[in-house]
Amino acid sequence: MAANGGGHLANRGKEQHMARIEGVAAGKAGPLLRLLYRITRRSMARLAGRETERMLEPMELFARVPRILFGYGMLEWAAGKSHLVDHRFLDLAELKAATVTSCEYCIDLGSSIARRRDGLSDEQLLALPHYRDSQLFSDLDKLVLDYAVGMSRTPVEVSDELFNALREHFDDAQLVELTSVIALENLRGRFNLALGVGATGFSEGMVCAIPERPAAATSPGH
Repeated sequence: MAANGGGHLANRGKEQHMARIEGVAAGKAGPLLRLLYRITRRSMARLAGRETERMLEPMELFARVPRILFGYGMLEWAAGKSHLVDHRFLDLAELKAATVTSCEYCIDLGSSIARRRDGLSDEQLLALPHYRDSQLFSDLDKLVLDYAVGMSRTPVEVSDELFNALREHFDDAQLVELTSVIALENLRGRFNLALGVGATGFSEGMVCAIPERPAAATSPGH
């Protein structure tokens, strides 16, 4: 981390210079795609507080199939415009899901957003692996984190007891939003992991969350 854990993600992102597939760089993109790149870069820089050289790498990969890129982009846009649930809970859920899937890109970006937008402390970021026993998180924080963990496991493990506990705090529309945000984070993470997208330095020099397990370099049996 800067000194104890987060830094290793940023450094690893520097070492992995390229994903497994070359994306569509701005220099090879058409006018519309270049415009989308500029808009996305500005939006991400506002959230994370900095720009990095490879911050658009997942988007550049999606751009290999423009229809999927635009469909995915609309999903991200809709998720970003929906504000039924307090963004603290959504950001916590996304970051925890990222640590379960061990997506370094998502942990790198998510830690920066949680720190800047939600005021999460270094201690809270480091406490995520043992949040259940931590006094740094409220009971509702822990319910949301439980939900993110359960949804991010394979197979999904969400009990009626947990869902009913969430119902005491969120209405049906809010539960749909929370569920969709966690599901979207799993899409991002698994896409990035499969294509070899690593951390890009959003949290470089700062503490960030820790993946629950090291990202596998190769598929099982190889």
